[in-house]
Amino acid sequence: MKNSKITREAALALLKEHNQEDFHIHHALTVEGVMRYFARELGYGEEEEYWGLTGLLHDIDFEEYPEEHCQKAPALLRAAGVGEDMISSVCSHGYGICSDIEPQHQMEKVLFATDELTGLIGAAARMRPSRSVTDMEVASLKKKFKDKKFAAGCSRDIIAQGAAMLGWELDELFEKTILAMRDFEGKAGTS
Repeated sequence: MKNSKITREAALALLKEHNQEDFHIHHALTVEGVMRYFARELGYGEEEEYWGLTGLLHDIDFEEYPEEHCQKAPALLRAAGVGEDMISSVCSHGYGICSDIEPQHQMEKVLFATDELTGLIGAAARMRPSRSVTDMEVASLKKKFKDKKFAAGCSRDIIAQGAAMLGWELDELFEKTILAMRDFEGKAGTS
């Protein structure tokens, strides 16, 4: 992976320029935190900034252009000086849904696998007495995953496809992403 060509401060400003809903901003910050965690845990610590900023900007066009998601993102990102490598990585998270750019790099596969999953974990956490991921276990997440009516907007097929791309069992993806969200939750007030 390459240099991001955008600072975090500029990336956050760009995100907020195109996203006003708190839900979308929180999702972007969560995915950023999860991506930074995975960069460190998977041995890509020197690329943590790149992984994180790709996660932060992955849905840059979703709020304004939900029907053209990943189609409008390249122009928005280019206008802000984002490099072509990051633009491709951002668009790869929509592979098979709204983009034909297949995730190739480990980072792109992690983004693809965890984007929907962070939504499912977040929804499950809000149902817990603690309203947190700190005490969430894989077994309880698996129950929510199997209940197709729970957080119905989170595609189970994409989550499973992402795990397969990474060569991981679903339980492994669940456990690692819960840990990543715990890590982010502990730092969320600093974003």
